[in-house]
Amino acid sequence: FLPHKSGGKKEIHFTDFEGKTSFGMSVFNLSNAIMGSGILGLAFAMSNTGVILFIILLVFIAILSAYSIHLLLKSAGVIGIRAYEQLGNRAFGTKGKILAAFVITVHNVGAMSSYLFIVKSELPLVIQAFLGKQENTGEWFLDGNYLVIIVSIVIILPLALMKQLGMFSLRHHIFFIYLFLMPPLPTIMSSFETVLTVISLPNANVSFVIDRHQNALPNDTDVHSDLNGTEHVCEAKLFTINSQTAYTIPILAFAFVCHPEVLPIYTELRDATKKRMQKVANISILAMFTMYLLTALFGYLTFFGAVEPELLHTYSKVDALDVLILCVRLAVLVAVTLTVPVVLFPIRRAVLQTIWPDKPFHWAKHIGIAFGLIVIVNILVIFVPSIRDIFGLIGATSAPSLIFILPGIFYLRIVPSEQEPLLSRPKIQVQVSSLSY
Repeated sequence: FLPHKSGGKKEIHFTDFEGKTSFGMSVFNLSNAIMGSGILGLAFAMSNTGVILFIILLVFIAILSAYSIHLLLKSAGVIGIRAYEQLGNRAFGTKGKILAAFVITVHNVGAMSSYLFIVKSELPLVIQAFLGKQENTGEWFLDGNYLVIIVSIVIILPLALMKQLGMFSLRHHIFFIYLFLMPPLPTIMSSFETVLTVISLPNANVSFVIDRHQNALPNDTDVHSDLNGTEHVCEAKLFTINSQTAYTIPILAFAFVCHPEVLPIYTELRDATKKRMQKVANISILAMFTMYLLTALFGYLTFFGAVEPELLHTYSKVDALDVLILCVRLAVLVAVTLTVPVVLFPIRRAVLQTIWPDKPFHWAKHIGIAFGLIVIVNILVIFVPSIRDIFGLIGATSAPSLIFILPGIFYLRIVPSEQEPLLSRPKIQVQVSSLSY
């Protein structure tokens, strides 16, 4: 009859779940959530900002991402909620839940579009390489628009119709490793060859000669002057500003979005505390920061002002039959193709919970939403001229909302004034950071 003391029993930080995922696997899962197709646009971003300015912006976005995760964790800790949409519901009621679900849906549709755009641009080059063709000869099976429709019908739609992800999610994680490791390889190898041929180090610019790729790049430098605002293709700039510089922050923001997945990963973390989860987030962001910097730097130092918005596509100017590039393209194609159904599942769940809450599973709705989303994404991919436009649009709308704006608003609304007054330093800092973006 004495008062019972829990002793060594661990506190459950969420109302109905105690996590069992290790620290290392949580870092891997969050890194998986962060990394996506945005990595292929970073070299283009660096070519339009210069090396130093790009690094400054990359550090800025990474720090803001870690800070906004801190806000999410603190908000979730107050009320014990483990879903991004539920934070919106607690902060603003049903309207807040719908807003959060809408922003997540828009972002995931943009992510699906970027993945399928990679299929549209890279799959013809893979088929062309297998056929031993140096150039696209115009057959229907080398047309990206036809191929993306075929891949959507034959591979993506059947996977999207599964009732649960199951082992398919594990396969997605395995192929994520390929996506993590493979893209930097050709850029690193090519850039080392480039650096070995340094011929001069002028004051602010570092000039290189590219022996291997020299003949592959167009001789007309005016093309690159119009594209990136640079007069010399083979010149690495520390600072530069041109008409394409505006795409840099949206591309970086798009590349760091992981915030809807933070709370589920927090819920599943073993011995979960805010400090422990923040450490998971910091390590994941640092790892992705390093990977992003290396990929952007080596990609830029390989092609300089000639780099395209989608890095791998730039290598088609070098050697369409190169075995290493072909392996990278195959790995990326498999990864992004299997990622599309994984991204589609939370979109469908958000739609179902918003329109038909508390309704039992229904195959007609399950199939109809999947088919409708795939049709919409295919139309976007076919008519959007460049993946840069997808990065720019999503990176300027839904990405900053998920990373910077909504976490700050949720924090201000959820954390009680008794704990932190509106004019306290933390809340003033949140208001300034949200408004500054």
